[in-house]
Amino acid sequence: MTSKTQRDFTLEPADSERLANLAGPFDEHLRQIELRLGVEIANRGNVFRVTGPRRAAERAERLLQALYEEAGQTVFDAHAIHLRLNEANVDQAVAAEYQPQEVTVKVRRGTIRGRGANQQKYLHAIATHDINFGIGPAGTGKTFLAVAMAVDALNESRVQRLVLVRPAVEAGEKLGFLPGDLAQKVDPYLRPLYDALYEMLGVEKVVKLLEKNVIEIAPLAYMRGRTLNDAFVILDEAQNTTIEQMKMFLTRLGFGSTAVVTGDMTQIDLPRHVKSGLKDAIDVLRGVEGVSFTFFEARDVVRHPLVARIVDAYDRRDAQDRLTGPAA
Repeated sequence: MTSKTQRDFTLEPADSERLANLAGPFDEHLRQIELRLGVEIANRGNVFRVTGPRRAAERAERLLQALYEEAGQTVFDAHAIHLRLNEANVDQAVAAEYQPQEVTVKVRRGTIRGRGANQQKYLHAIATHDINFGIGPAGTGKTFLAVAMAVDALNESRVQRLVLVRPAVEAGEKLGFLPGDLAQKVDPYLRPLYDALYEMLGVEKVVKLLEKNVIEIAPLAYMRGRTLNDAFVILDEAQNTTIEQMKMFLTRLGFGSTAVVTGDMTQIDLPRHVKSGLKDAIDVLRGVEGVSFTFFEARDVVRHPLVARIVDAYDRRDAQDRLTGPAA
């Protein structure tokens, strides 16, 4: 386990307006730096203490010094702090000692925490990356945790709206034969997202937010040509996207937005000759800075214990088929 160090320093000159600009509303800028660097920041006025792995604490001190100097001429918001963190290349600088902070989400039902290492990693990744992939079997909390983070971002005014996206029909998104308007056509396919929203916000509030278009239902086929700023966007069931659809979705992201892509590679409903856009994204985007991948396993399933055993049984069968070919 990486040992922690403590660094005490004073930001000069003492200036309450500059300090407020650096810290942000309710210290949200300091919290952003803590999450990204894996440190704890405490201060009394302009006297600061940073605790964490040695290299991370040193980098945090230098960053705070630089931001404080800049705070006299620049008004910071969450976007500006995010850009400064990217410019400082902090991810690579502290990767060897990095210990992420636990992320908790406050919603109507209480406080949500990650169960197990993968859920904790997933929550932290969403808090610190603009594009996030959660990949794994049903019941691992991929969609539920993504919606929780989206609701938290909306409640804290870090985003202005939530956009829920899903391939409406497995392979073609041909909605014309379904009765009703667009929302009614897509509604059955977005039911898991609705269920999570109802649990966290309550039915009445969700209905009001839908009426005000703060929560938007967007079938994947209707995302083309849009740019989404200050939005939290969730693409669910992404294993059923084509390569072109996935590329189109990922390039919709605008300033101040976060995207979460969830999917299960064992439940692809595309025609056999069509490669999944999710599988392609894993191949192409692994290692791209600013993009996170969290891979869940059967042991991460948080539904009935039998679900994990079922997932394991299918995984063993699939592994055997790859070695010997499917049974007749």
